[in-house]
Amino acid sequence: MLIVMSGLPGVGKSSIAQELGRLLPAPVLSVDPVEAAMWRAGVGRGQPTGLAAYVVVEALASDVLALGQTVIVDAVNDAEEAREQWRALARRRGVALRYIEVVCPDRALHRRRLEARQRDIDGFAEPTWASVDARRANFDAWREERLILDSTAPLADNARVAMAHLGDAR
Repeated sequence: MLIVMSGLPGVGKSSIAQELGRLLPAPVLSVDPVEAAMWRAGVGRGQPTGLAAYVVVEALASDVLALGQTVIVDAVNDAEEAREQWRALARRRGVALRYIEVVCPDRALHRRRLEARQRDIDGFAEPTWASVDARRANFDAWREERLILDSTAPLADNARVAMAHLGDAR
């Protein structure tokens, strides 16, 4: 199965993705560390490293799926092009695709989380609240079904809901 996480930076999607990775178990492939690795390797920040990171994660996910294993993709996935990339991968590999969108309806909490988080991604600057608001304004509408999780709920509760949702696909 291909599980694709979606949501704005700082909403809590990585925490849920990691918990699902532990519970399933399944590898979690995150776009941000891949992009940061490109910069550390000398690829200029003016290059389309964000797009390239999605393509690298797609290639890695494809290899995991070829082994018959479930994989979780952790990325914002706010653009229809990104979502089509995952639909195409699932079709190529003949696997079920499940989208999980994580939202934080409490904007003040979302902002606090974003501004307080300190991920250990060498060379990756955390986005600003202004950049997250800009992404929110341009978040493409969804065409397909997805599970929507409210990250103000406890992590264990969200993981339980997600596992039940994923169990239906297995």
